[in-house]
Amino acid sequence: MSDFWSWFIIVIVVINLLGCAGLLLWNNSISAEEAAKETTGHSFDGIVERNSPLPRWWLGLFIGTLVFACVYLVLYPGLGKFDGVLGWTSSGQYDSEVALVERQTGPLFEQYAQVPIEELIRYPEALAVGGRLFANNCAICHGSDARGAKGYPNLTDDAWLYGGSPEQIVTSITAGRQGAMPPMAAAIGNTDEAVRDMAIYVQSLSRPDVANKGDNAAAIERAKPRFMMCAACHGPDGSGNQMLGAPNLTDNSWLYGPRLEDIEYGIKHGRSGHMPAHESLLSKERIHVIAAYVYNLSHRADADNTTTP
Repeated sequence: MSDFWSWFIIVIVVINLLGCAGLLLWNNSISAEEAAKETTGHSFDGIVERNSPLPRWWLGLFIGTLVFACVYLVLYPGLGKFDGVLGWTSSGQYDSEVALVERQTGPLFEQYAQVPIEELIRYPEALAVGGRLFANNCAICHGSDARGAKGYPNLTDDAWLYGGSPEQIVTSITAGRQGAMPPMAAAIGNTDEAVRDMAIYVQSLSRPDVANKGDNAAAIERAKPRFMMCAACHGPDGSGNQMLGAPNLTDNSWLYGPRLEDIEYGIKHGRSGHMPAHESLLSKERIHVIAAYVYNLSHRADADNTTTP
């Protein structure tokens, strides 16, 4: 904050405090002549305003608020760049509360960290904790039910871009993921017909019935040789590559939608997805518990036999 804005805030605050105090004093002091009158002379709709002093409790409350404001502004930030004699900051308060929670919950998370994720999914208490961590850190993108949305993966099925093993899930949460598909229209013919043919071919990989509709069989035949440009990432059979994060095109699980228009858009314009890294936000122990929760979402049958720590 610059000195100008600091002094601007200070002046505004001080003027307001002095104005309130002046208004209070002005209304509290009247001449003997005015005090002798029973009314102020104001009336409206048959209602006459009596000339009575402020109730003492109200006056004391008003004075108390002014004193409180002055004491507060001395102790805490509020006057421009002045930090207050206590040196309180919102970030410092947050850090102290986080540290307190870490001390209280640290032993529990350390205990969970000793249990492999494949076994941890059998601990209902651990999954409940993981669910709350997921709601606070992951649900904003993947949804409260973890079923995702357009452009955000569904975590409850068995379709994994980068792999669904415990180790791969931990890596995804810790380091994040950066996915990118370049525009491919120029590589496959650079015409609307070539793009439509390729979209039909890609759709047919998970839906063989597509070939039986209209002229789709001819479009598939035209696109099939050109798919070699896509096979570098998606594989010759379209089954994907988890090392690259290239989706499996044969499982009928679509991140951006299964419609022909959705597939065409991806071919023409490419796609870009980013999952942020959480290693600076969450400890390894907490990531371990969230990973167990996410792993459990697609392995609920394995978690039927519950265990208590």
